[in-house]
Amino acid sequence: MTETLAPNVTYGPPEGYAAGVTRELVLDLHRRMVRIRMFEESAGKLVESGDMPGFLHLYVGQEAVAAGVMSVLDDVDQITSTHRGHGHAIAKGAEFRPMFAELYGKTTGYCKGRGGSMHIVDMNRGMLGANAIVGGGIPIAIGAAFAAQYRGDGSVAASFFGDGATNIGAFHESVNMAAVWDLPVLFICENNGYAEFTAQGNHMRLEDIAERANSYGIPGVVVDGMDALAVRAVAKVAVDRAKRGEGPTLIEAKTYRYFDHQGIKGMRIPYRDPAEVEAWKERDAIGLLEVIGTERGLSTPEDFAATWTQTETDIADAIEFARSSPDPDPADILDDVYTV
Repeated sequence: MTETLAPNVTYGPPEGYAAGVTRELVLDLHRRMVRIRMFEESAGKLVESGDMPGFLHLYVGQEAVAAGVMSVLDDVDQITSTHRGHGHAIAKGAEFRPMFAELYGKTTGYCKGRGGSMHIVDMNRGMLGANAIVGGGIPIAIGAAFAAQYRGDGSVAASFFGDGATNIGAFHESVNMAAVWDLPVLFICENNGYAEFTAQGNHMRLEDIAERANSYGIPGVVVDGMDALAVRAVAKVAVDRAKRGEGPTLIEAKTYRYFDHQGIKGMRIPYRDPAEVEAWKERDAIGLLEVIGTERGLSTPEDFAATWTQTETDIADAIEFARSSPDPDPADILDDVYTV
């Protein structure tokens, strides 16, 4: 690891983290990120055009975080997500057809069209659900981690959240409990610099949120959230540590969302300098990985182009599937509300 500036906190991935990178890994991370990017851009355009109902919180720009973390998790490992959760679901292996169907409110969706964008669940993939409540998934991940520890099955839990969520009580209570009980859980703060419309410097004094790990005696790591290989490296260390029974890790991935808080056009509230947005786009995570793969001779531009082309085909198929799927029957409105 690089220089440590605060107790328990490391800044950057392990030394030589990219040394053993393979062609398979580059293409896997690239595929995960491209699928997220194209899904989000397609869904955003469908909402803006009025073809798809509702509204979306798009993950474009932050793809390296989800891709890097999910690449070291298995289906048995469970995650909790946020209102900006499509990327987490896709990187964990969720399929396009039921995702688009859910966004269209169709019965073939992951939640039968009842949950919508902010509540996609895929239990078969360990996706415990997105959550419209800021920080709402954090204590759920604690429950999953406790269950994994109790069963002794070697699985881990991971909870994704933003910088603003680290100010709420559920975050602090959950991290404290996980630390005291050495629970196998990763706390992953996707710090995109803004809690909705509020810049980080206006809602906390800390520059590095990972320093909050010091309060609970657990490791904290700051990582470049635009570098999927770096994210994967620190997540691998945290997963291995959790599986050894050594407890949780707080990972802060410095990243950026390209679109507004909500939708593509957003709410037209000027709170970010356009030059800031463009500066982050110059370090685009997908472009960065493509450069690394090509320069190292691990992959070719044709490899990457094939992924973009195949994903475009998959999305067109999923959109058509969703559009042609049946709407919910009002007579079934109470189904799944109560259990017997």
